[in-house]
Parts: sequence; C-alpha cells; structure tokens
Amino acid sequence: MMYENMEDSTIEKIKEKIDIVDLVGGYIKLQKAGINYKALCPFHSEKTGSFFVFPSRQNWHCFGCSEGSSIFDFVMKIEGIEFIDALKILAKKAGVEIKRQDPKITTERQRLYEICEIACCFFEKQLQAAKKGQEVEIYLNKRGLSKESIRKWRLGYAPDKWQALSDFLVSQGYNREEIANAGLAVKALDNKQQTMNSGHYDRFRARIMFPIFDLNSQVIGFGGRVLEGEKEEGVKYINTPNTLLYDKSRILYGLNFAKTEIRKKDFVILTEGYFDVILVHQAGFENTLALSGTALSAEQMKILKRYTSNIYTAFDMDIAGDAATIKGIGLAQKEDFNIKVISLPKGADPADVVAEDFKKWEGLVESAQDVFDFYFQSAFSKFDNNKPEGKKEIANVLLSKIKEVPNKILQAHWIQLLANKIKVGEEIIWEELKKIIKKEEAKMVFSGTEKRGEGQTEKKEETKEEAKNRKELLEEKILFLVLKNPENLKLLEQDFFSIFSPQMKLTLDFLKQKQGLGKQEKQAGENLGEMEKDDKDIKKILDKAILMIEKESYFNEEQKEIDIEKEIAFCVQELKRFDLKNKLEVLSRKIQEAEGSKEEEEIKNLIEKFNQITKELRDCAIERKA
Repeated sequence: MMYENMEDSTIEKIKEKIDIVDLVGGYIKLQKAGINYKALCPFHSEKTGSFFVFPSRQNWHCFGCSEGSSIFDFVMKIEGIEFIDALKILAKKAGVEIKRQDPKITTERQRLYEICEIACCFFEKQLQAAKKGQEVEIYLNKRGLSKESIRKWRLGYAPDKWQALSDFLVSQGYNREEIANAGLAVKALDNKQQTMNSGHYDRFRARIMFPIFDLNSQVIGFGGRVLEGEKEEGVKYINTPNTLLYDKSRILYGLNFAKTEIRKKDFVILTEGYFDVILVHQAGFENTLALSGTALSAEQMKILKRYTSNIYTAFDMDIAGDAATIKGIGLAQKEDFNIKVISLPKGADPADVVAEDFKKWEGLVESAQDVFDFYFQSAFSKFDNNKPEGKKEIANVLLSKIKEVPNKILQAHWIQLLANKIKVGEEIIWEELKKIIKKEEAKMVFSGTEKRGEGQTEKKEETKEEAKNRKELLEEKILFLVLKNPENLKLLEQDFFSIFSPQMKLTLDFLKQKQGLGKQEKQAGENLGEMEKDDKDIKKILDKAILMIEKESYFNEEQKEIDIEKEIAFCVQELKRFDLKNKLEVLSRKIQEAEGSKEEEEIKNLIEKFNQITKELRDCAIERKA
C-alpha cells in the first residue's frame, strides 16, 4: 500500500523535477541507444544489455527479467526499500517538501535511518566540542586528513562511556531495543547487569567513528577505530553488525562519493581501509572505494559492474597465500572484470604512500600491472625457476589462478607463457591443469556439491522456463502485429482465443472493442493513457508491448515486407501446439487417477479424448513442416 497521507500532487511534483535518465544514470552506466538508453540490468545477470530507459515516457523496462516502471519502483528495487523510504530519497533529490507524517506510521527502516543520522551528529559533535575529541582531531590531521575531508566524510568520536550515545538517543524518543537494532548498542551480559541497569550498553566507546553511507549518502552504519597508543579492546576496528539497513556484503565504503568518478574514469581503485579511501580521495583519486576488511563478495561485484568492468587493487596481494581477498579477485575474474594490481611498497598501505608523496602514489597507479603479470612476477620472485622443485611450485601457484580464467584464448596465452618461462612443454602444462581441475571436481563430489548433478537440475528448470518464455514471446509477437494495424485482429478468429493466456484474451477483447490503437506507437500510447479505469492487467500488457516496439523500432522500413497473415498463422499454430500438449498432460493425470479407482467407462472416454488430441497434435506438426 502506498503512503496513506501522501497527496498525488506531491508525487507528481517529484516526477516533474527528476529526470529518469539522470536518476538511473546515478546508479548504473547507461549507453545511448537511439532516442533511448540501455544498460546491463542491475536486477539479473546478463552479458547483453536488455535494460532500457525511455526519456520520452520517463520510465524504464528490462526485457530480460520483465521488471520496470517509474522512478519510485527503480529506487525501491535497487535500494531494497519500501515506497515511503524511496519517496523520501526522491523528495530530497527533487527538493520537494513532504509533510511530517504521524510517527505511528513511520516505517521501521525509517526509524533506523533517523537513529543512525542522529548518532552521526552526536559523534561529530563529540569530535568538534569535547576535550578528547579535539585530541582526536589533532591525530587525524597528523595522519594527513584535512579539515574539509573530516567534515565531508563526517568523522566523529565515541566517548569512553558505557551509555553516552544510548542515553542521548533515548532522550530523543527512541527505545533501547531500536538502538540495538541499528547496531549501536549491545545487550549486556549478566556480569554487566550491575553496571548497565537498562540492559544495554554502547557498542562504540573511545573510538574514532567513520560513518558508513548508502548510495544516497544516508548513514546506515559505522566503523570504529581505537586511537594509536591506546589500549585496544580486542581489535583495532569494529563495525556495525548486519542490520535492516547495513549488509556488509553489499556495502562498498565511499561509493556514494565515488560513483560518478568511477563511471567517468571507467575504473575503480579498491583499498582495504577507511583512512586509505579518504586520503586517496583527498589526493584527487575520487574513484576509490574500501572493502573494509572483507573479501570482495558476489553482491559487491554486481554493484561495481553497474559502473565499470575495470578494477585496480591496492592491498596486499600475496599470491602464495590463501587470503580472502585473493579469492574475491578470482571471483571477479570469473565475472569478466579486468583486474590490475597497484604494487605498494613493502609494509605500506595507500594512506601511507599518499601522505608521504602524492606523486609517488600517482606513479604507482599509472604503472599498475595486469593481475596475471603481477602473479607471474610474484611467483617467479618466490621460487627458483632453474630448479625442478621451483618449477613445480611456480606451476602449482600459477595454474590455480589460470584455471579461473573464463576466456579460453586468454587461458591459452598464460599457459603458453608459463611453459616458455619454466622451459617445459606446453602439453605438459595442460596436463597439469587438467589434474588440478579433476582434483577439485573430486573434492566437490566428496562434499556433495558435484557440478554435473547441479547442472542437470538447472537444465531441467531452464527447459520449463524456456517453454513459458516462448509462449509469452509468441503472444507478444501477435500483439505487436495487431498494434501495427488493428485490421490484423480480423485474422484472429474467436475460436483461437481458447489457446491464449487469460491476460492475452482480455487484451485482445479490449482491442476488438476499441478498434483504434492506430498504426503509430505515439497513438497507441495516447489510447493507452485513456485506459486508467480499465483492467490494470491489460494496461500493463499493452504498456510492455509499446515499450518493446519502441525498443526494437518495430515500425521501421525493413518490417514493411513481412507477410502479416503468415506470421500470425505461425504464432497461432505454435500456441495451439502448447495448448494441445498441456491438454495431454491433464488427460494423462486423469487417466492415472481413473485407473487407480478402476472406473472402466471413465478410462475409456479419457483414452478416446487422449487419442483425438494426439491426432490433432500430429496434424499440427505436419502443417508446421509444410
């Protein structure tokens, strides 16, 4: 249900002030396609762009997964939020004021946003005004952070008190359970009950605070770091746990500030920490993000793919190790990312290099190596390629990486290079690669995740899905031909209607009644706009058809020679085959049921119907071949 107290005029104002191309282009990389724009769909995996944005209609549609609608639906889906939250985001972008709603109908998500924002302001104030906060700011300046960067990234300080933040948030009208749900408080253990009479204490205490933002620069979580030289409680950094707002597998620190530059420069620099990102941004490389100590996840790669296919890593890339970061890079290679490695001085991180010498950092970025050049250099520096044992180790290390390369031509290139460098026959290297792959497959069988079995299941599911999609495509094609000229409706006899889906029947009935959608997409759109009071399913089907026409430029010069009658006849015949096959499946089940109850007369009638439909299907196949 949409926002109860929201006037339609407010929604329309937002739509008027936000251009859909600018909005969607802020999330994914769009390419011009005639008068429209296209991209890889952010909502399903694909290699060929089927996601389209239509400026003239101010909407979007993916012809791969069938998602699509308004700017509100796009933000709801891509951010994983409710309508109210999408409304607030878009209202802020549009500069449209929303009347304050009744707190009773404020969503749980919105309450958490408010808690995080107030907490961020609290930490900022502690940094600016508290005595200890001023010491922290001096430390940040020594690390190389400017006052502008501290303000831009909204850094703060969590005081060394058990419930300072929690008590403040309670005074602002939030309960302690909500504060814990936002990841800012922890339920006290029994041995702390005497200290915390409320049962909760602050998660972050005596730490430098780094707010973590979503794409719209809303605070959704925090990272906290102890000060240099002070006693550490367990670890140097602690982060907000996963909450309704914050999911570490989906978050890339700094993306809200970096997304435009990533798209502009067409590559992203990945670092490990908060300081790294802020200092590298400060140095002018605003296409930089941090993984915040986690491996590069599948979700993060999906998000990055919206902006670029080129990744530069700026963290420890020890090839001989089994670090999570290396595994993430392997996954990125499988997703066809082009990866380069910025080789850092031993023991240094990007923040150290930038603080010491900006020109040095600039040179390191410019001389970044292809990930496999880096792997080769690293492997050959660790082992002696003149000794048999060294050759074996080099091959083992590099083949474990080469096997992950999806492109066979590139894979063959690296095999050839490895063979030449260790002076071994290329065929021997291929044999060793096969051994590694077989060993992995054997492990998968042992662990119960054998690939072939999974593949068979997927294939079966895909076959059903393909049949469904083909039926939909045939119906869509008939609809296109009808939209091209309403006279084509005469080619569809009423007897055919039984083979169509319920929605298609309703749509064709509607068109027969109207007989006036016209020959041009524009006229079709105008008539469609008059349908608001008609069946919503019909409107949705026609809207999709018109978008498809616009996407494919269906009414162009090349299409004039199509034999419309033959095209419609073919589609109808194919749909008839689907219908007959479905009827046979139903009859088969009924025959089995009748045999179980030994109803001889019923069995006889059902078999007669089965044979009759089988003959119709056979005749249909003969006509098809003819």
